[in-house]
Amino acid sequence: MELNLHPIATKCFVSGRDLQENDRVVSYLVREVPVPGAASLTGEIARRDLLEAEDGRFMPPAFVYCRWVVAFKQRKADENPALTLKLTADNLFITLADPAAEPSAINTPLLQFLALMLERKKLIKLRGRTEDGQRHIYEHMATHQNYEVPVGDLNVEFFQKIQEHLGVLVGPPKPKAEPVAVPLAN
Repeated sequence: MELNLHPIATKCFVSGRDLQENDRVVSYLVREVPVPGAASLTGEIARRDLLEAEDGRFMPPAFVYCRWVVAFKQRKADENPALTLKLTADNLFITLADPAAEPSAINTPLLQFLALMLERKKLIKLRGRTEDGQRHIYEHMATHQNYEVPVGDLNVEFFQKIQEHLGVLVGPPKPKAEPVAVPLAN
């Protein structure tokens, strides 16, 4: 699964202030509400980056996929912007599950699903549970880093709840081919 999103902004979405090295930046992955005639609010998935101090002034749209906080780093002059536009399921998982990140209830269902998907693709491996039994411990196979993901009940209700998130993130499911009736020869 790949998402094409812009890299971290250089200005705060709320105040318009330039971001400085090591500013704490809150990033939201959201679906904007379509506004007739407005080119910037088309119902597309968007990334909104803002200073942590401005988070209380940000009015997120009705649908927030996830939220994370990072320290701002200036882009290097030789950095390939095409590569930074790819946000894969793997690095979204790493971003949301990062031990330094602040846990968020908004992120939990998406994080649980990403863990399930990446485990199936053998990119992460379940290594057990925490002592309190509240989180699974996964090892990221490429980096050998451990990540903790809250335990959840992956039942029908869970998948129905996350289905709308996934439909917008990865596109609608492909329609099933209708069975073709073949007449029997006599």
